[in-house]
Amino acid sequence: MTPARTNNEIERQYPDLGTLLMIGGAEDKAGNRTILRRFVELAGHTRGCIAIIATASEIYELVARTYERIFTELGVGQVHVLKLYTREQCADEELLAPIDKATGIFLTGGNQLKLMTILGGTPAATRIRRAYRAGCAVAGTSAGASAVCQHMMAYGMSGITPRKAMMHFAPGLGLINRLLVDQHFGARGRTGRLVTALAHNPYLLGVGLDEDTAIEVDPDRIITVIGRGSVTVIDGRDMTYNDIYRLPDNAPLSIHNIRLHLLTHGYQFDIAKRQPIIPATPPLPFEAHTYFDDEGI
Repeated sequence: MTPARTNNEIERQYPDLGTLLMIGGAEDKAGNRTILRRFVELAGHTRGCIAIIATASEIYELVARTYERIFTELGVGQVHVLKLYTREQCADEELLAPIDKATGIFLTGGNQLKLMTILGGTPAATRIRRAYRAGCAVAGTSAGASAVCQHMMAYGMSGITPRKAMMHFAPGLGLINRLLVDQHFGARGRTGRLVTALAHNPYLLGVGLDEDTAIEVDPDRIITVIGRGSVTVIDGRDMTYNDIYRLPDNAPLSIHNIRLHLLTHGYQFDIAKRQPIIPATPPLPFEAHTYFDDEGI
């Protein structure tokens, strides 16, 4: 009998996978734009073609045009705003055509549940996955970062103490199946709900992204941190006990033996081995830049 393949082996059956860039929201749009510049590089810069999907936002036209202007100013060859605001539009061949030639796909912030309610199960979602598996770089900020994963943090409450019903899962786009990403992590106090998610399913790696901070995930599933904040990685693989299954919804959880890693700019993490990578030379701190707190979406 042929042994079953591991999840990592299943992911690696696509040797030409693109790169993922998941941003914690409120990324610098007015100063050095380091994270957005990195996405432009991944998308091919002057030879690149970026497709912007602002479906998650309630002010989608304004948000889409903002990123269109930024990417154009950063020198991208072509930038297309995809008008995918209804499920009917997500099945329109003419509207979807730019995805097929895109070297970069950018999912804006907003509401990840709105994004997946409209995109989920449509030809648009299928084409995004196909483009990624053909080498396209895919980035998401805020809601877009959460939606990239197979298991999506749909919504939940803030707070430090994990409680059974403080978060809710929903299916995401499915570009990566081992991570569960939460965003605006430190600013909105979301530690409790990420730990709760790991109590529901210890297989996952919970990743909390601070604002103006991103993780770049290469095809070999190595994470590199970019940005001014930190990335919290919570690993429940070695969990020995939790009592989530026996508690009422608002009760605090008892959880034993989970691991927590804090990573900052330049540090890395191996998803397959579930361990941080200590560089031979400590990375320099993230560069100083002009940043406005109200610039984030």
